[in-house]
Amino acid sequence: MNAIESLKQPISRSREFLEECWAELKKVHWPVRKETQAATIVVIIGVVIVGIYLGLVDFLLSVAIRWALS
Repeated sequence: MNAIESLKQPISRSREFLEECWAELKKVHWPVRKETQAATIVVIIGVVIVGIYLGLVDFLLSVAIRWALS
């Protein structure tokens, strides 16, 4: 392999990689606006539920620790 071929190899490999990426992106199912909104609402509700749960556990543990130390 001479110097010119070794310089062309990364360029051709990069081009091949980008072409394969583009081909995979064409296969992706992109959600419509309604699906995105529904998924966002589900995530927000889940975060609120987990936040309330962790807040409650934190509060109960802090009360228990204060009681144990007093």
